[in-house]
Amino acid sequence: MTTQFGPTYVRAIAPYIAGKPISEVARQFGLDEARIVKLASNENPLGMPESAQRAIAQAASDLGRYPDSNGFELKAALAARYDVPPEWITLGNGSNDILEIAAHAFVEKGQSIVYSQYSFAVYALATQGLGGRAIVTPAVKHGHDLDAMLAAIADDTRLVFVANPNNPTGTFIDGATLEAFIAKVPRDVVVVLDEAYTEYLAADKRYDSIAWARRYPNLLVSRTFSKAYGLAGLRVGFAIAQPALTDLMNRLRQPFNVNSLAQAAAIAALGDSAFLEKSAALNAEGYRVLTGAFDRLGLEYVPSDGNFVLVRVGSDDDAGNRVNLELLKQGVIVRPVGNYGLPQWLRVTIGLPEENAAFVAALERTLAPA
Repeated sequence: MTTQFGPTYVRAIAPYIAGKPISEVARQFGLDEARIVKLASNENPLGMPESAQRAIAQAASDLGRYPDSNGFELKAALAARYDVPPEWITLGNGSNDILEIAAHAFVEKGQSIVYSQYSFAVYALATQGLGGRAIVTPAVKHGHDLDAMLAAIADDTRLVFVANPNNPTGTFIDGATLEAFIAKVPRDVVVVLDEAYTEYLAADKRYDSIAWARRYPNLLVSRTFSKAYGLAGLRVGFAIAQPALTDLMNRLRQPFNVNSLAQAAAIAALGDSAFLEKSAALNAEGYRVLTGAFDRLGLEYVPSDGNFVLVRVGSDDDAGNRVNLELLKQGVIVRPVGNYGLPQWLRVTIGLPEENAAFVAALERTLAPA
């Protein structure tokens, strides 16, 4: 008889599937790493800003010491940027860490968490990891149905996850609609507003969620340096909320969860507005290129406000995996999303112009009639 360790709800978790690394695809298909295009993980194709690289070089001389556990300088920079007290900030090892900490801080085993169909996989993982009960509301046009989410809140609900823009679909909720929803959520239910892609929003779609955090004591705003700021490999995220929430978050946060190099790079990147503007402009142009190609090929896609596009590449439930495999053989890595219940679709990160062109050419070859 085989001994089974751990709770049943942990054994039931399907591990998170990350985008394939370039080195793995090179080994698998015998390809030259230098010619492989990775558009799978919503990374910034510009890479790390030079300002952050310089900050890392300077900080490297002190790596024999533990990082600042409280992240004093990074919190101070964030507090100044967003006009909140440092006590309102929780630092995370990426925003993934923030989401996990929030679930464990505010929800007991057996209590419920509400989130939408087709929303970030970590919401389900965080719920399962603490033995919580998931309430998943059906999506509308691949996005959140806020009325359904509000109606789904039960007596034992303690947390609601909302992503804006949403990953993996790229859908967006306008600010007025979103704030109206937050205002209606019971005050003993924490709303985690996951804004990992907010820096990619066009100017006319921006809203001030930090002002909402001042207004609503049950709102926690989660952001990351992994996307537009180009620091995915360093893992830096943060949350802004009132002290009643951040106090609990910081009780659970591991004391050295953001390393010294990550803290230094994040401070530099936060002040690099030119890099952020360049990233957004590159993304907007790449979006036009990809969606133009999808229109030309007659492919359905979901309009996106992130740095990626969800595109339907076939009508059968093996379409996503089949097309993905053919793209991999040509050295193009994108993201199949069958694990999200979207087996006919692929999520494609917007890359550099030459990367977008390589993907489009490979997709055209793959979909061409035999």
